[in-house]
Amino acid sequence: MHPILKTAALALGLLALPAAAHAAEEPPHTLVLEDGAIQIRDYAPMILAEVEVSGDMGDAGNAGFRPLAGYIFGDNQTRSGGSDAIAMTAPVIQTRSETIAMTAPVTQSMTTDGSWRVAFVMPPEWTMDTLPVPENANITLTEIPARRMATIRFSGGPDDARFAAKTEELRAWLSEQGHDVIGEPVYARYDPPWIPTFFRRNEVMLEIAR
Repeated sequence: MHPILKTAALALGLLALPAAAHAAEEPPHTLVLEDGAIQIRDYAPMILAEVEVSGDMGDAGNAGFRPLAGYIFGDNQTRSGGSDAIAMTAPVIQTRSETIAMTAPVTQSMTTDGSWRVAFVMPPEWTMDTLPVPENANITLTEIPARRMATIRFSGGPDDARFAAKTEELRAWLSEQGHDVIGEPVYARYDPPWIPTFFRRNEVMLEIAR
């Protein structure tokens, strides 16, 4: 696609995104247990489109969103030439850890140098062999194995203190229930940044042993 046409398509896609985001497909999973705001889910294997960005939790998430949105709206090259659109999924996820922890849909992971990995989860009908290749060289495609995730739901915007408090609340519940945590905390956002914070669905997610 011509660069000018790609820019126009991206702009139109971003304008249409609020309606699309609310209807976004979540990655395939099975609900194992529910206790109030806490759930345990088994997620199927998935593919992430990722980009590394810098900044605090909120700024990094927003900075990573645009190039990844560009990728799914057509800033890509199909295996047979041309470009293709990829359906939007939810949530967007941020993970803070000393290593790069990668999990479902759009993910954000803190690296040792303080940057973050932000990622979108690809719809399950795509494979590594069929996904378009990103035009942006900073975007990578990564396969993630099946995993069991414990989650706790809350509202609000990206906030380090709230994230830490909900992480500890979930860890405490898991400890009481005898579950072993084997992954770093993941911050999952199900709504785009322009949705009012009190309407947003957020989750802290922790991988646990089966």
